[in-house]
Amino acid sequence: MVPAQGFYRLYLRCQAAPLRRACHGWQASMKSGSLSYILPCNRLPVQLMSQVRVYTSNGQKKDLGSEDANKKMQTPEETLHKAGTGQDTSSTGQKQSFLKEPIQVKVKAVLKKRDYGPKYTQNNFITGVRAINEFCLKSSDLDQLRKIKRRSPHDDPETFTVYLRSDVEAKSLEVWGSPEALARERKRRKEAEIKYRENLFRNQRLLREYREFFGNTKPRSSAAAMFFKGPGKVVMIAICINGLNFFFKLLAWVYTGSASMFSEAIHSLADTCNQALLALGISQSARTPDPSHPYGFTNMRYIASLISGVGIFMMGAGLSWYHGIIGLLHPHPIESLLWAYCILAGSLVSEGATLLVAINEIRRSARAKGLSFYQYVVQSRDPSTNVVLLEDAAAVLSVAVAATCMGLTSLTGNPYYDSVGSLGVGTLLGTVSAFLIYTNTEALLGRSIQPEQLQRLTELLESDPVVRAIHDVKATDMGMSKVRFKAEVDFDGRVVTRSYLEKQDIEQLLQEIQQVKTLEELEAFMLKHGENIIDTLGAEVDRLEKDLKQRNPDVRHVDLEIL
Repeated sequence: MVPAQGFYRLYLRCQAAPLRRACHGWQASMKSGSLSYILPCNRLPVQLMSQVRVYTSNGQKKDLGSEDANKKMQTPEETLHKAGTGQDTSSTGQKQSFLKEPIQVKVKAVLKKRDYGPKYTQNNFITGVRAINEFCLKSSDLDQLRKIKRRSPHDDPETFTVYLRSDVEAKSLEVWGSPEALARERKRRKEAEIKYRENLFRNQRLLREYREFFGNTKPRSSAAAMFFKGPGKVVMIAICINGLNFFFKLLAWVYTGSASMFSEAIHSLADTCNQALLALGISQSARTPDPSHPYGFTNMRYIASLISGVGIFMMGAGLSWYHGIIGLLHPHPIESLLWAYCILAGSLVSEGATLLVAINEIRRSARAKGLSFYQYVVQSRDPSTNVVLLEDAAAVLSVAVAATCMGLTSLTGNPYYDSVGSLGVGTLLGTVSAFLIYTNTEALLGRSIQPEQLQRLTELLESDPVVRAIHDVKATDMGMSKVRFKAEVDFDGRVVTRSYLEKQDIEQLLQEIQQVKTLEELEAFMLKHGENIIDTLGAEVDRLEKDLKQRNPDVRHVDLEIL
């Protein structure tokens, strides 16, 4: 031990960078417990010394580097060497006393750096479902393990039970005897799962036969109920009307041989097939999410509408153009058009009725969303109704074009007018199909929401006290007015900590602080409350996500990343 009185302390004032570059002038650190002591060697590098001062025990100090201004300037190394050998002629007594005491350097107490190896991951938690599936256990096996209540990661406010992964691994070895036996059981279950998937269609067929034999007592599915209201109802009405129109137009074409009537028949057939495809898309979009499609099947409506647009272009516009060109190249006289006019009149009435149904549905939906009719159609908020609207609008216009061209042919006897009408119908269908392809492709690519709506979401987050700033904000329309919101949030740690302290007993917390005497006790105290503060931060994230969803019903998925 160094005596408390009668010694000198040497303080070295130097910058950190030169100290690191000249670390060869110091011996290696010696560690004792949690404190590190640095012992000096018998020689210091010259570049480390900017000034050497000697402090006595009574508070007096002497500057060895500037003690005599008239003397010849000495280097710091010479000064230190003379101080160590007693060759300084200014004060002999002090030099001898200085030799008797060792040089000391102040150091900071730091925690020993912990090496987080694989053993530390034994503290990881695992849910009961994963424990059963991954370690081939039964629910009864988990009853004997330690249960830990944690904050739920879902919207459910209730806590859920987790287990220590190390306990689950030990229990699996106890049940199966060895890691090899556990691996064999996992392999066997994997093979059984593959075999089940291979026989999936056979199992579904057997299930259908079982339901047919015993009767299906389940209520009507949501997919079937969708066809009795909203877009599903519009699509079913359009299928029935366009199917009848196709049948009567086909009879009129066979009777008259008119190219325009043939285009109309093909148009009605294309509409019927496309709307049947839309019905399939509506049915598939009602499926519940599964592990392979965690965000659901909503985009099936856009996919069906996209295919419908391509079908209109290939089947409707293509065949109409082809038949019109053939009529121009090889004109032939047309028979009586009386029946054709009657069928076109009936088609105009039926297509017009379907068009009115689609317009009313879009107006109702646009009013609910606070959008204009034009915005709702252009943004393709409801692709199925959009297709019906555009197809029926094109049908009404094409009936007018076909009737006009057939009338000119009847008046003039020139069949070229009828062929031109077929080309006009094809051009109209091509325009509609191009619009459908463009709008549905934009929706499937994941376009951003409107700037006004994004601004409201941003202001809601920034107005919360726990948020300092938000960055990299993205809000994507996933289809059918379902929005996915993502942002990187800079949280105010002081507000989070204060929120945690408000739920604690301050007197008890103060007693815990006063009982901290060693670094080990300080580490245990910080680890305990640090983990609780992190849980509080997670709870704040859940609260923000819930507020975003409540105030903006279109927001279905929220991803807040902590900066």
